[in-house]
Amino acid sequence: MVPISIEKFVKMHCETNPDEEPKQLRENLKEAVADKKAGATCFNCEQEIWAIGSAIVYNGCFTCLTGDADSSEDYEIDDVCWS
Repeated sequence: MVPISIEKFVKMHCETNPDEEPKQLRENLKEAVADKKAGATCFNCEQEIWAIGSAIVYNGCFTCLTGDADSSEDYEIDDVCWS
């Protein structure tokens, strides 16, 4: 995954999704980051959650939320990226 800060992601996401409420997205991201740090797992497969996807949809892993196995070019909040 490609690390990105919450603020950069909120700005980028809201530019391409103008109906999104930045304040709510920021709050959802902070909650999803806290959930991931606390060990939250995917609602479907019990793998660790993808914080960005979980903030927008529901607590799920990258694969279950996107149907894609390769997350190497997708964003994740930098506070929870494990290198």
